[in-house]
Amino acid sequence: MPIVDEEPVPTPPGRAARVADLALRVAGGVVVVVAAVLTVVLELLLSAVRVGGYLIGVSALIAIGANIALSWFAHETVGTRWAVVLPALPWFAIMSVAAVRTDEGDLLLAGDNWVGLAMIVTGAMTFAVMGFRQILVPPAPPR
Repeated sequence: MPIVDEEPVPTPPGRAARVADLALRVAGGVVVVVAAVLTVVLELLLSAVRVGGYLIGVSALIAIGANIALSWFAHETVGTRWAVVLPALPWFAIMSVAAVRTDEGDLLLAGDNWVGLAMIVTGAMTFAVMGFRQILVPPAPPR
C-alpha cells in the first residue's frame, strides 16, 4: 500500500487575527479615501499650469496615474471587488463641487478649459476601467 503525504489542514485564524485583519482593511480603506482627496486637490491645482502661456495638461496625466494606483491599492488593502468605489466617490464628489460656480463667482474647474475636461474624462474612465477589471477577474483563492 503506497504512503500518501497529506497536506495538513490549516487551523482557522483566531479571534485576535480576524480583528487585526479587519482593522488593517479598515485602515487601508481610510488611507485610500484620504489619498483620493489629496490627489484630486493636487489635480485641481495643476489644471491651470501653463508653460509659455499655454495649458500643458499635466493634471490629466496625474489623474490617470493616481487613479490607477489608488484603485489597485484599494483592492489590495480592502480585499474586495467593490473597493474601487472608495477612491472613486471622493474623487467624483470633489470634481463635481469644483465644477460649480460659487455665489462669489469663483470656479475651480472651468468647462471651457480643455485640461479640466480632459482631467474629468480620463479620471472617470480610469476608475471605470479599473472597476470593470475587478468585475472580470476571477476571485483569488483565499489566503
